[in-house]
Amino acid sequence: MREKIQRFMMGRYGVDDLGRLLSGTVLGCLVISMFSFLVPVLAIFYWIGIALMIYSFFRMFSRNTSKRYAENQKFLNWRYQGTVKRNQAKTRFAQRKIYRFYKCPQCSQKVRVPKGKGRICITCPKCRTEFVKKS
Repeated sequence: MREKIQRFMMGRYGVDDLGRLLSGTVLGCLVISMFSFLVPVLAIFYWIGIALMIYSFFRMFSRNTSKRYAENQKFLNWRYQGTVKRNQAKTRFAQRKIYRFYKCPQCSQKVRVPKGKGRICITCPKCRTEFVKKS
């Protein structure tokens, strides 16, 4: 039986990170829909879960591996950008007592300056624009 499944899956895409996220979302939607007898509006989660399950199986059994790979790469890129932004926000939050953060009016580069120095002239390291702010 194992060989038959392996032969069937040859040339098909299989499971990737986006597929795992879809499967988890399906499971969450179906668990939420179990409580639809309490709140009838939650029944929509059942249909959302079923639709995502169909899409997940479509991706898993697809023979167009290049397209599924591109979809997964977009998802991984989006997830990476979110992680980077969250880490930057965490770092900024940890440094909020020591530094102030300003955006350059010219290029929108974030500039970090020490607090408590009064009005200072800040030079953007990217575009060399000078602007005056209170630190």
